[in-house]
Parts: sequence; C-alpha cells; structure tokens
Amino acid sequence: MFAPAGSGYKRCEDTCILAGMSAGVVMWDFDGTLAMRPGMWSTCLLEVLDEQVPGHSVARDDVRAALRDGFPWHRADEPHLELCEADAWWGALDPVLGRAFSLSGVDAARHVELAQAFRTRFTDGSVGWQVFDDTVPALRATAGAGWRNVIVSNHIPELSGLVDALGLSGLVEDVFSSALIGYDKPHPELFRHALRACGGPARRWMVGDNPEADVRGAQAVGIPAVLIRTAGGEPDALAAARLVIAD
Repeated sequence: MFAPAGSGYKRCEDTCILAGMSAGVVMWDFDGTLAMRPGMWSTCLLEVLDEQVPGHSVARDDVRAALRDGFPWHRADEPHLELCEADAWWGALDPVLGRAFSLSGVDAARHVELAQAFRTRFTDGSVGWQVFDDTVPALRATAGAGWRNVIVSNHIPELSGLVDALGLSGLVEDVFSSALIGYDKPHPELFRHALRACGGPARRWMVGDNPEADVRGAQAVGIPAVLIRTAGGEPDALAAARLVIAD
C-alpha cells in the first residue's frame, strides 16, 4: 500500500534507485503518457448512465460538451488550495457532472448518487484503465540507469491508487497529483512542488503528451521536456527514456 505523504507517496522497490545514488529525476505525466482510459470522463459518465439510467438517449458529443469546462485544470492559472482533499475536490465537480447527468432527464435529486457512482468507477484501476505497452520498459530503463521516476499529473486525488492498481508502483517513487497539491500544469508551482519534494535534483526531465501543460509548462521553469504520442514529438515513452538516459 502507499504510505501517505501529502501530495503522493514515497516508494523505492524493484529497479528504483535510492535518492542518494540517483542521476536525477524524470517527471512523467500520467494520462496519455503512461496510461489511458479510452474516452476518459465522457466514456465513464456514459458507462454510469448505461448502468444507472438504462434506456437513456444521451450522445457522447453532448456529454463532451457538458464536460468541456469546470475542471480545475481548465483554469490552471488559478490555485485551488481549498480543494486539496479528496471529498472537497470531487464536491467542486458536482455542478459539472450534474450538467452532464441532466442530459439524461434524471431529476437533480439523483445527481449526488450518480456522481458517487461515477467517482467509484473512475477511480477503479481495474475498470477501463490501460497501461501502454512501452510504459513498463521505459520506466525500467530510466530506473535501471539511475534515474528516479515520479509522476506529475493533472489528475484526481486517487491517482496514487490507480498507479498501484495498474502495477506501476514498484517503478515509480512518488506521485504528485494536482488535485492534492492545489496547482495544475502548466502552473509553475506544480513543477516546483515536485522538485522540492524530490530534493531539488540538478538533473531533471519532464515527459508528457501535452505541448502546453507538459512541455512548455516544464520549460518555463527550466526543466527540459520531451513530448510523446503527439504530432511533432517522440513516438512513445521508451523513445523518451532513451533521450533521458543519453543526457
């Protein structure tokens, strides 16, 4: 299990290298970089409606439109320190999820029940979540070369649980979720928080699939970054690992 550490956890197993022996730290994004849940929020919400409101006629495009705004990372320039606790963070999403649930015609009184069902499903690493085939080889490669792997992601409070459920915890030393820190990428404070927690390593990299949040956000605070799985970037995590190791 994860040992609580405020923003994440400390763990060093298998091929992870102790901090004092480390060449540096590699900060990995999560969604779209190491793992994915196809369709993400809209697909999960439709799964809940299929189960809880059988026969609904809600279309995926309508759900996507309803979820297009209202998440903390949609206003990444604004801290949300008041939401650095799981129930508070999810509670702030009630209006957003309720907007989507209302498309099915259900009474507003059911929104709380449906939101809880959504949270339970989305945080369950055994349902829908997938690890990319190159993720484990990439993490093993960097760890084996003496780099510390950590995750820095705009994500839910339960991100560390997903990492554990997906079998990645033995290769990742720490998890920093924006939900528990109060800042979302590309806000510089999320990167700075992770670096401070890692002891301020002189050698650091960021790897992610988002040009703005991951790459330009990291570069703005002097962290070299690698774009992957996105046009103009490296094809996968293993390619990024090779670049880091060559540093």
